[in-house]
Amino acid sequence: MAVRSKRYKGESKKADKTPLPLPEAVKKVKTFASTKFDQSVECVMHLGIDPKQADQMIRGAISLPHGIGKARRVIAFCDESEAAAAKEAGAIEAGIDDLVQKVQDGWSDFDVAIASPKVMGKVGKLGRVLGPQGKMPSPKNGTVTPNVVEAVGEFAAGKVEFRNDAGGNVHAVVGKVSFDATKLAENIDAFLTHIKRMKPSTAKGTYIKKVCISATMSPGVVVEYA
Repeated sequence: MAVRSKRYKGESKKADKTPLPLPEAVKKVKTFASTKFDQSVECVMHLGIDPKQADQMIRGAISLPHGIGKARRVIAFCDESEAAAAKEAGAIEAGIDDLVQKVQDGWSDFDVAIASPKVMGKVGKLGRVLGPQGKMPSPKNGTVTPNVVEAVGEFAAGKVEFRNDAGGNVHAVVGKVSFDATKLAENIDAFLTHIKRMKPSTAKGTYIKKVCISATMSPGVVVEYA
């Protein structure tokens, strides 16, 4: 069981579980920012989906209006003819044969892997390595694309990936505590709107059951969402 700090316990007492309008919820989270580092802010949504049904999976990626305040380490599996452009766009490594071998040998110091459809035959062998890490390129979240250079630029700048877990929850980093409250609220609203548009036609009942936002080391605040 996790041991909570005195600061966290104190802030938890101030955290009202009554749903708050988004602007107020953001301000509440910002009042908990009492650590020495700039905490990330995460949005978690509990959805009325059946995670066991493939046609109800919620998975994708989104570029938020104001970014997430963090550059991401991206690699690109692509033809050598695209490697230089991919690196210029922000990839820390790019290519195919040597890069596949490097990852297969255990290197994993990156956040996102982008791949061209043309080289997926070679990248596929990395499924057992990258799959458990959540880094395997996939068309569903935009990491398998013919526009490798463009995708590298977007993900390096902070494009956010998301997918539902076994409990029907979807979460994503939506910014930093240091963000202006209005910009942070706009990022969260963009994420909520994007997920709302992805409602599976087979999902029954209430789709968005609960929305909560929290900082890395702070209590959650429930957001009022229709």
